[in-house]
Amino acid sequence: MSEEKLFGQGDPAIAEYAVKVFKPEDELLATVRKNCAENHLPMIQVGQMDGLLLETLTRLTGAKKIVEVGTLGGYSGICLLRGGGAGAHLYTFEYNPLHAKVAKDNFRLAGLSEQVSLFEGSALENLAKIEKHGPFDVVFIDADKNNYVNYFKWASKNLRLGGAVLADNTCAWGMIHLTNIPNEDRNSVEALQRYNSFVVDQNEFRSTLIPTAEGLTVSIKIK
Repeated sequence: MSEEKLFGQGDPAIAEYAVKVFKPEDELLATVRKNCAENHLPMIQVGQMDGLLLETLTRLTGAKKIVEVGTLGGYSGICLLRGGGAGAHLYTFEYNPLHAKVAKDNFRLAGLSEQVSLFEGSALENLAKIEKHGPFDVVFIDADKNNYVNYFKWASKNLRLGGAVLADNTCAWGMIHLTNIPNEDRNSVEALQRYNSFVVDQNEFRSTLIPTAEGLTVSIKIK
């Protein structure tokens, strides 16, 4: 568990308990994680309990049309599609060609290829291509931090009433509260601070921060 992302209170014992009791990662997801490592992808995909949280939140919304900004190796996309169930479709965006290739292989392994539309390149340039398929039920943001607000702005125009925007990493690796941010982290942390402040000010949404180790900001479209 030493290399696993912790959940909740950040206590390793609680993380061990959660994984033992809730059993978030089955053989398929473990294989997907292994495939990502073997292909030298950065090991920054969501943790086991975070993946289960994504699945559960997607089930709660009854989502069928799901958008993901930041595919990486497909781990989170599989969790989102599990939450959507039969008839769900994932529109996912990945800038890196290697990551996209690994993700396609993992979606195929999961038997989900027919439920996935994967776009390579800049998400900001490609999101317009799927607008005709909206409105969408869930938008999951886990990509370049400087564009989080821009991704939210797109989501706000293309999300159904009652739909959710889920934004990962919004505890900024434990630095979200800092004013004196280390130079090497300042750009990303300040971008995430701007994001949290921005969504709170959107009258069309009600937002909260779920205190996973990474932090997940959840915004529900209420009007």
